[in-house]
Amino acid sequence: MSHTIREKSKLINRSKRIRGQLEAIERALETELGCEQVMHLIAGVRGAVNGLLSEVVEDHVRTHLTDRNAIDDPNADAIEQLVGLLRTYYK
Repeated sequence: MSHTIREKSKLINRSKRIRGQLEAIERALETELGCEQVMHLIAGVRGAVNGLLSEVVEDHVRTHLTDRNAIDDPNADAIEQLVGLLRTYYK
């Protein structure tokens, strides 16, 4: 079973929140809200999308690049370093 299917409801809820944030940007532009407020809304969407991407990528790495059944996976340290790097990059 794919990790995106296992976490389906959580990921869908996150995408719905992002949709709401995008709609807020659209409303802000339609009502001619100030540049500062619009940029703040855009930055929020960017952060939310990066958070969603980070979660999917991290789950992918942990699901497909490790042997969860192995007691002592020789790649465990490398995987943790990669996940830490991804978390830092997508912040």
